[in-house]
Amino acid sequence: MVAAALVDRDGRVLVQQRPEGKPMAGLWEFPGGKLEPGETPEAALVRELAEELGIAVDHACLAPACFASEALGARHLLLLVYALRKWQGVPEARHATALRWVRPVELYGLDMPPADRPLIGLLEALL
Repeated sequence: MVAAALVDRDGRVLVQQRPEGKPMAGLWEFPGGKLEPGETPEAALVRELAEELGIAVDHACLAPACFASEALGARHLLLLVYALRKWQGVPEARHATALRWVRPVELYGLDMPPADRPLIGLLEALL
């Protein structure tokens, strides 16, 4: 799995709320998703951000930031997170209930999936 920490000019990070009917509905997460067979993490993230947020991203603007490792029942999730400060377009909630720009410290107060929670301190230190 791949995700992006989109960072605006004010140092805020974009999170999206998972829609009803999906696992972990209502939780806030970083935009991103699954890799397709044969896809690099960067290509998957460029595709996912176009699908989920309607923005265009140059893979050269994706800076590897951190990762999370989380057991999910019989499976194991490895989440690669990239920082992103440049994109084209205005993010819109195409597959999410809502979008929200928050300061990294505000992430502690949001209900987030277990795999995303350890990333907060790392992102706070990086940004």
